[in-house]
Amino acid sequence: MVSVHRFRTSGEGEMVKKTAMLTGTAVLCALVYVFDWGLKSSGLRIPFIWMPVLRFDFTGVPIALSLFLYGLGASATTSIVALLVILTRGDLVGASMKALAEFSTMFGFALALRFRMPRSISFPAGIIMRTLVMTAANMAVLPVFYKTPWEVALLSIPLIAVFNAMQGFVSLFGGFVIFEALQRRMPSPMLK
Repeated sequence: MVSVHRFRTSGEGEMVKKTAMLTGTAVLCALVYVFDWGLKSSGLRIPFIWMPVLRFDFTGVPIALSLFLYGLGASATTSIVALLVILTRGDLVGASMKALAEFSTMFGFALALRFRMPRSISFPAGIIMRTLVMTAANMAVLPVFYKTPWEVALLSIPLIAVFNAMQGFVSLFGGFVIFEALQRRMPSPMLK
């Protein structure tokens, strides 16, 4: 009797892994698109109480999930998709700031892991990185693009920092909760 089951070579295993990573990243990019447009259209984005121009959203969750599942390159890709999706609405500054905020969060988290720090340190590292990067970015953007007086921009920085810390937590924690649920339900080599 001839067996129809064949053994995979090591090259095929790598190809399957790369295909799964590419496909998974594409799905998460599509989810970024759906979250951004869906939340924008429905008005379900939650305003930050002390500065209502800033709004919480869940676009960062698939970006964080792409980091946990596939690494920093995948989260960079999903961040670029967030930039492009927001850019289609004609908001260059908002698109750039959102992509920078989300990617800096993921970069800070990944950097802490790179130095073999535990997750209990990596989460705050991602949030701190986002807060620092976005503080600097807002100090550059507010006076130049929005003509905000320098003093007003400086006074608004603590509120913007609090908002970024909270949004960074939403993105990382949301992505991590989904990642943990996936690991429990579908133990596979791709999730290791």
